[in-house]
Amino acid sequence: MEGLPGGVEVPLGGGGEGEPVAVLEGGIGKRGGEPLPGVLPVLPLVDAVGFPDLSIPLLVGKPQSIRLVDDVAAGDRLLVLVAQRVPRREEEFRPGPDDVYRVGTVGRVVQLLRLPQGGMQVVVQGIARARLLEFVSTDPYLRARVEVVEDVVERTPELEALVRAVTSTFRKVAELAPYIPPPVAVAVMNIPDPGDLADFLAANMNLETAERQEILETFDVRRRLERIHFFLQRELELLELGSKVQRELQEEVARQQREAFLRRQLEAIRRELGETDERMAEVEELRRELEGAGLPEEARKEAERELNRLERLPPGSPEYGMIRTYLDWMVSLPWQTVTEDNLDVGNAARILDEDHYNLEKVKERILEFLAVRKLKADQRGPILCFLGPPGVGKTSLGQSIARALGRKFVRMSLGGIRDEAEIRGHRRTYIGALPGRIIQGMRRVGSRNPVFMLDELDKVGLDFRGDPSAALLEVLDPEQNHSFVDNYLGVPFDLSRVLFIATVNMLDTVPPALRDRLEVIEIPGYTEEEKVQIARGFIFPKQRREHGLGPEHLELPEETLRQVIRSYTREAGVRQLEREIASICRKVARRVAAGEGGVGQVLPEELERYLGPPRFPREVALEADEVGVATGLAWTPTGGEALVVEASLVPGRGNLILTGHLGEVMRESAQAAMTYARALAARAGLGDGFPEKVDVHIHVPAGAIPKDGPSAGVTMATALVSAVAGVPVKRSVAMTGEITLRGKVLPVGGIKEKVLAAHRIGARTVILPEENRKDLSDVPAGVRQALEFVFARTIDDVLNVALADPGKVQGKFDSNAVKSS
Repeated sequence: MEGLPGGVEVPLGGGGEGEPVAVLEGGIGKRGGEPLPGVLPVLPLVDAVGFPDLSIPLLVGKPQSIRLVDDVAAGDRLLVLVAQRVPRREEEFRPGPDDVYRVGTVGRVVQLLRLPQGGMQVVVQGIARARLLEFVSTDPYLRARVEVVEDVVERTPELEALVRAVTSTFRKVAELAPYIPPPVAVAVMNIPDPGDLADFLAANMNLETAERQEILETFDVRRRLERIHFFLQRELELLELGSKVQRELQEEVARQQREAFLRRQLEAIRRELGETDERMAEVEELRRELEGAGLPEEARKEAERELNRLERLPPGSPEYGMIRTYLDWMVSLPWQTVTEDNLDVGNAARILDEDHYNLEKVKERILEFLAVRKLKADQRGPILCFLGPPGVGKTSLGQSIARALGRKFVRMSLGGIRDEAEIRGHRRTYIGALPGRIIQGMRRVGSRNPVFMLDELDKVGLDFRGDPSAALLEVLDPEQNHSFVDNYLGVPFDLSRVLFIATVNMLDTVPPALRDRLEVIEIPGYTEEEKVQIARGFIFPKQRREHGLGPEHLELPEETLRQVIRSYTREAGVRQLEREIASICRKVARRVAAGEGGVGQVLPEELERYLGPPRFPREVALEADEVGVATGLAWTPTGGEALVVEASLVPGRGNLILTGHLGEVMRESAQAAMTYARALAARAGLGDGFPEKVDVHIHVPAGAIPKDGPSAGVTMATALVSAVAGVPVKRSVAMTGEITLRGKVLPVGGIKEKVLAAHRIGARTVILPEENRKDLSDVPAGVRQALEFVFARTIDDVLNVALADPGKVQGKFDSNAVKSS
């Protein structure tokens, strides 16, 4: 009755509690020998269930319920308590017969307290279970015909065991449940009747209304106790789990408090010993830095473990400095720091065009990556590899990509690295150990998503200290590098958002497993026209600016730049071209510094004053058609070259003499050409006494330069047939292709460079293998228009075009060649 404001308590007399109820003929039952009426008022309960022999306090507020209680209090004080099926508390809601359960509890009003606000507090003593048979009225409140239901109980040993199990489980629940007061636990131990025990527990446990109603409707005492035991077991499990969580939480709080207390004691002891606070301040500073570094869970645990070790070590210990350095590395790495990508594709294209001329394939790939990143933010960075000769701008292209993406740039040169620890780092057990260069680069750049350039990947070495290229397998694999483990750190570091770019001059020295992880983008050598445009738009303005010159001091017209390219450089890139232009700028800068003024325009004929005599005389085609001399085309790392092949017959015994520093593959091509020429001579009756009475000498000039490859096969065969038949080879024809013993012409590589070389020497016709027709798409349109192309399937097609008078060779060839201008 606590918490009831102001009001007068009105005690109601009546019979005692706990008296038995019996069913009488012609009525419901009797209490104290008096029969109970068959029709009783029905009081619906919200979220509550009444049980026999138990008191239930009720707060009555609805008008119809207040009237019901008033009528009951003025009469025999009997009513039926029934739970609502759906708990609705609205003032205007009046429960009907369909809104209440059909089993309730007959009760007697034993106390009533009227409240100043108009409601009342009522205490009802349960008497017996009752089943509602039918409703006789609903106005002004529910009245129903009811019958009392007796408990079904059979005293057996099993029932006694069940009672003991229920009381034992309830005792455990009472020890853990704060909502069960001690008097309730004591009362349970003193209830002799099994049915009353089940009802008492159902009324005092934390159960749902439907579960309490289930207990009320279970008339079999044994089944009722079984359900109560089930609910007790469930509650016990929940309470034990909550107790465990609470205990662990308390232990954690106690541990933290204990550590804080011990730490304060340790500080006091150090102060008593006269130790300075600098070391402790250093440890606390490291602790704060670790908390703000955003380390992943595994890295954080390792760092905290090392920090705890550091705290216990004296400063003079050898391990103190090692742990201190390790923690410095941990807090300084960009675990969570990222730069925001500039996803403007148009802006990136403009930046790439500003920094580099042409290179359309590379630019297209970068813009594709940017577009995908715009649509899918968690896209992993690709592993690109730029393949090309020196000086074509591979490294500077990486810097432009970083600028276009808005990312930071870091470069690592791999040339000459032979120690695997350079990549993975040294273990901390070694004195002076450090992380590998990958982690060092990430710390230096301070970002998780930089553009990371691995320069000169093909120059990585291998010796007894390990294979660095094998260590790069994990770094350059998008499926693995999200958990790259450096030997020094000992914890995973995420490299999946890094855009790795490797540069190589050739793929032959890159291990196959590493090559498989690379997306190779080939950057070929520049044509003469491209070099002119690069010099005009990039190199010359840069060098003039770096030497402090202006347009009034120096101008290099296009003709002069073209002359520098032709006569003073021989390269695929533009590095030597930049040096020559820088040399001109230095000489002009000296004049300006001496007060002599600038020189204005430098014409092509004035270049010798600045650069000396031409170092590379311009290649030209043969002066005239000659017997036994053919012009071939070769590929070199610095671009395409014209190759003159000479064949001569001298008296001898059928030997083949090869000179000109030829490689093994090129020698085999000469032997194949020799075999074809012998078969042709036998078939067509060419060459008196060939080859039994003559030696064949094939020579490729520039003998000091090594030469190799199969692409000179058709050139050697043409020169040899020309020498045997005495028919000149057209000087305006250049050719390339591999030859077989059956006279088939096979495809070769480097078509773009070779065609440019033919154009440079002034050739008018170029013979290419038929299968290389598709490679002409890489050749600039202006060069394609200036040349006539012949695509050959057999050597007969080559001879019909290359020889000045193929009709002199007996049995003219059936040509399958296809001409294209």
